[in-house]
Amino acid sequence: MMTSVDTDLIRVLADPLRLQIVTLLARETLCTTHLVEETGAKQTNLSNHLRVLREAGVVDTEPCGRFTYYRLKPDVIAQLAGQFADLAESARNAAENKRACP
Repeated sequence: MMTSVDTDLIRVLADPLRLQIVTLLARETLCTTHLVEETGAKQTNLSNHLRVLREAGVVDTEPCGRFTYYRLKPDVIAQLAGQFADLAESARNAAENKRACP
């Protein structure tokens, strides 16, 4: 049973703006302009966060004219959720395990 969690991905998603972006992209595919409107973030700041999400494999891009659309990769989120579910199951199974103090 797997009991470790992808800490790099957790760090990526721990940023409040990146988590907000991921939440928005879970609902629909959006371009940078939409994300600026929805988050209130400056375009340059938003672009930096989108780059981090792209490099982490959390989002895909789709060029459309002069715009770039962003789409959440649900399998990445599902894999992370599965890792947490495995961790929770391990904790349930180990609830009675207690290491004796020396």
